[in-house]
Amino acid sequence: MRPTSAPEPAWEQDIAPLNKRERGKLVLTRIVSIALPVLMIGGAIAGFMVMGAMKPQPEEKEEVVKAIPVLTAMATQDNVTLKVRVQGEVQPHTQINLVPQVGGKISYMSPKFIEGGKFRKGDLLVRVEPAEYELRVVQARANVAQAETVVMRERSEGEIARQDWEELGRAGEPTPLTLRQPQLAEARAQLASAEAQLAEAELQLSRASLYAPFNGRVTMRHIDAGEFVTAGTRLGEIYATDIMDVRLPMTNADLRQAGLTLGYEAPSGSAGIPVKLSADVAGRMSEWQGRIVRTDSRFDAETRVLFAYAEVIDPFGKGSDDGVPLAPGIFVNADIEGQTLENIISIPRAALRGADTVYVANADETLTVKTVSVVSSDRNTAILSEGLNSGTSVITSPIRGVADGMKVAVVETLDIEADDAEVTP
Repeated sequence: MRPTSAPEPAWEQDIAPLNKRERGKLVLTRIVSIALPVLMIGGAIAGFMVMGAMKPQPEEKEEVVKAIPVLTAMATQDNVTLKVRVQGEVQPHTQINLVPQVGGKISYMSPKFIEGGKFRKGDLLVRVEPAEYELRVVQARANVAQAETVVMRERSEGEIARQDWEELGRAGEPTPLTLRQPQLAEARAQLASAEAQLAEAELQLSRASLYAPFNGRVTMRHIDAGEFVTAGTRLGEIYATDIMDVRLPMTNADLRQAGLTLGYEAPSGSAGIPVKLSADVAGRMSEWQGRIVRTDSRFDAETRVLFAYAEVIDPFGKGSDDGVPLAPGIFVNADIEGQTLENIISIPRAALRGADTVYVANADETLTVKTVSVVSSDRNTAILSEGLNSGTSVITSPIRGVADGMKVAVVETLDIEADDAEVTP
């Protein structure tokens, strides 16, 4: 069996019919078309490599950390009197409803008994028609006179009975009935009853006229002259102008700083804790001086605050601010003088970050983050009990991306003076 020869490549089959010279040209053309792209790619790669090798190396430079410019202030040490600022509403110390104890038609009404009216203690405000009560008094007096006559008659008859007993020479003592003692006792009881009725009639007559029980003003009037009223009808509302109360809600922190406690009451002979009250009245800021004299005996169940009461004496007179009275309904700001802290640290409020953080500028121009204990703060000053020493430089300007040890450059150091601290709820 003859061996089978391997098949010829396809390109050789294509050029088989060609002569030898033509086949050589065709083979060369195909080799060039394959090799030329390979050579071009290789040359490009080699060119990039040569150019990369010839590129100059960049100079290495050391990074210079720039210091952040900051403003600072010095922490100071001094004795500081804390102030607690709260708000409250003025209300009368004494306010009552004017109510008659007898019924009848209103026959008189004082011109002072009108909304906003001013009256003095003892002024007649309202009178109920008194004719009926005057008649009752007259009748009661007649009954008293009649009862007195009966008593006198029984007493005389008793004395006559004793004389008759003695003149008749009867032995022993006469009986009480003989001497008319029971009749006399009954007459005296009738007299006492008549006198009681007279006193009641006179009392009812006196109650027909309603007099002012204190110096004050009228808040509201509910009736007019000529109306018929019964006992217990509300005629109006009045309040005394001798003392005004200001009800001040205070948190636990406020109480601690003001030196107050649950159930506080000003000691005997003491005027209480001073408080300055201020409010805008008719476009003018007015101030009044008062004293905290007591606190509630329990915390409010809803708001969890304890109410303190400040008193202002004679708020429509000597206690007024250049003629501006402290009237009921005014909403006031109250600045309470609290505890005095000795050798306490003060810093500007701008230096306090968050609740208890301060940034300190060190002498080596680095920053340190400090945690402090804040006693109180307001928009100007923060009072610290721990965390800083007097003379420490604290940063007051804003900084971003703070970290311990970062470089800072002090631009300016502000001088501050320790002042009284205020606590705003």
